[in-house]
Amino acid sequence: MKQTNYPEDWPDIDSAYYKRSVMLFGAVKKLLSVNLKLFADEQTLQGDIFLFNHFSRFETFIPQFLLYEKTGVYSCAIASGEFFSETNFLSNYLKEVGVFPHDHPRLFAMLAGQILRGRKVIIFPEGGMVKDRRVIDKKGHYSIYSRIAGNRRKQHTGPAVLGQGVEALKAAIRYAFNERDMDRLQHWKELLKFENLDELMASALKPTLIVPSNITFYPIRASENLLFKSVELLSKGMTLRQSEELLIESNIMLKDTDMDIRMGNPVNPCCVWGKHTHYMMDKVAPNIVELDDVFKLKTAPRNWRERLLGHYFVNNAKCARNQYMHRIYANVTVNLSHLASTLIMSLITANRQQITKKQFYTVLYIAIKTLQKKTTIHLHRSLLNPYEYGDLIYGTNSRFDQFICIAKEAELISEEDGCYHFLPKLCADHDFDQIRLENPIAVYNNEAEPLRIIRDHLMDADRSYFKIDPCQLAAWHFEDEQLNLAFEQKSFSPKTSDAITEQLETVTADPTPFFIQAEEPNGYGILLIHGLLASPAELREYGHYLAQQGYTVLGIRIQGHGTSPYALRELSYQQWFQGVQRGFNVLQAHCPRMFVIGFSTGGALGLKLAAERHSEILGVVAVSVPIKFVNSTFMLVPLLHNTNTFVQWMSSFEGVKPFIENAPEHPEINYHNTPVRALYELRMLIQDIEKLLPDIQTPSLLIYADQDPVVSIQSAETVFKKLGAIEKKLHVINADRHGILMENINNIWCLIDDFLKQQCHFLENENIQVHSLPTREIVS
Repeated sequence: MKQTNYPEDWPDIDSAYYKRSVMLFGAVKKLLSVNLKLFADEQTLQGDIFLFNHFSRFETFIPQFLLYEKTGVYSCAIASGEFFSETNFLSNYLKEVGVFPHDHPRLFAMLAGQILRGRKVIIFPEGGMVKDRRVIDKKGHYSIYSRIAGNRRKQHTGPAVLGQGVEALKAAIRYAFNERDMDRLQHWKELLKFENLDELMASALKPTLIVPSNITFYPIRASENLLFKSVELLSKGMTLRQSEELLIESNIMLKDTDMDIRMGNPVNPCCVWGKHTHYMMDKVAPNIVELDDVFKLKTAPRNWRERLLGHYFVNNAKCARNQYMHRIYANVTVNLSHLASTLIMSLITANRQQITKKQFYTVLYIAIKTLQKKTTIHLHRSLLNPYEYGDLIYGTNSRFDQFICIAKEAELISEEDGCYHFLPKLCADHDFDQIRLENPIAVYNNEAEPLRIIRDHLMDADRSYFKIDPCQLAAWHFEDEQLNLAFEQKSFSPKTSDAITEQLETVTADPTPFFIQAEEPNGYGILLIHGLLASPAELREYGHYLAQQGYTVLGIRIQGHGTSPYALRELSYQQWFQGVQRGFNVLQAHCPRMFVIGFSTGGALGLKLAAERHSEILGVVAVSVPIKFVNSTFMLVPLLHNTNTFVQWMSSFEGVKPFIENAPEHPEINYHNTPVRALYELRMLIQDIEKLLPDIQTPSLLIYADQDPVVSIQSAETVFKKLGAIEKKLHVINADRHGILMENINNIWCLIDDFLKQQCHFLENENIQVHSLPTREIVS
């Protein structure tokens, strides 16, 4: 049935339909692979008109129901009039959930009435999907491409006009209250469906706020997917526009994609009203008796006052429009693809057609670290979590590799001789409906273009690449280690893990990694590595002791430690070792001559480091390295771990026995619950170490306790015999404790001092060749 015109009034929101839609939205949100995050404070959520940029079709269904989830307030929206051209299920449904056609002659008047009643309004002021994300020109002026007009235009002022109209209606209601005009007040109460005049007055006194909001998707993919192939087979071919939208937007919905909705500071639509506007508003307010009166000031004024006020409204709307559009684009969530794309396009502008891979990675890392200090931009969480960006400096990063892969497939860059070469297609013109497929780098660059600070920091980082101080890089790396701890603490708080297990934990000691520089440095550095279930707190006192001897000391935190056993149960021993490598690199920037001292599992990791970087380490001290254990049930760990893994794979349960309780010697430092996964990884580390021991040539000192309640003394003989170092020592002390290094049992700190001083002496005496010394075994 063809619909020729719209009724003067529009159906009110059906609360039952609306609530069912919210429930459906919640269910679909869980099924889709979209990680939706809303960034908005409570005050912002109290706004009236919410504006969003527009990049995909399905995102238009989200804000309306998302706001209801957060506030419990109904929201109205605007849709194309074509959806209402026929009376069918879809058009009826849209009417029931508060969607209005964009071409309804009373659109603003009806929306103003909704706002006065306490409802919210959702608007996409760009007027259409901005696929290229190009919203600013080289002069810094905002505009977008209009497919209908075939050229660029300014964004719509509709939200500002609506906001001013609502404020004008509120002024008319306040005028009626001031004049105690009961007939007029009763008229407004019935028109707006208020139960009493108090509600009407509260509405008239509430300021109208426009909330500029930004939706950012990351990453943007264009690979073929199952949905695209299925539709293509059934539809016997699609237009370029249809195929592009299906490829991009189904990849957003069906693959792991972050959708960040960030709401900025509200804009008062009357913030630019001058004294003349306020004066004319006071003169016109008495004659405003209907919702439509305000929105006819420009098109059908009844006198010169209304004509003049309408003129003021138009000019004021442009100013408000510029404010809220600036805030929309300033609230983009900046990710690594934005940075990489902006760097590429900036280098091309500077007539550079290539960059070495090492420089590209390092420049991105430097820019990330400097941008983290800026509060005027919003970085994606992956740029705040060092676990996700920290490996850039080493020339590897999964997110960056994905970006490069997409760029290569689109023939935008090529890789040759350790360089990235920028291809001509990067600067070519592309059809508006194809640019997301053909040039995603341009799309990312366009999205970040309004944030000039991004380009400035990237180019500053590029200029500083060849003169960056290694100690500055080391300082950033150490800061990353501290940030890692903060992210882990937040991610594995008691609220996110099992309450019963967490209640048993008694860890209170400071788990932060420490870096101690001696007052009178001797030029040597020492990397300290704590044991399993502990944290840097285990060796902090010893670190200060070493610093008093003149050493520069870094106590690294192994990932998963000092926070929650739930954090530890998700990690492999390779990830433990990566933290040790990072710590070594940080310390090496300050002290090229280095020793490594590790306790228990930390000793095993120290030996692994010595095997891989033997030429950079003067000596390694390994205390209580576990090969064999006093508790024979440790042999059953692989079986229990595999059973847990199988149970997790088959169901949502965490496993038969994910944790094993233990009674630590230092409950303020060590976990009370040992993850079975961690014990399994320790076993894998031990197997790795046993293979590496013959290759270790670094001078080594091994220390064990003869009655260690955890590590069997048989480990001492195994490690010592397999160790390939020509210069190696073994000391066995009489003790029935495991934590002999922390407690300095039998004064082993002095024992280690002698070893360190001996190695320093060998190094400083050119006539002595350290690696040609005979094997010396000392057992006490």
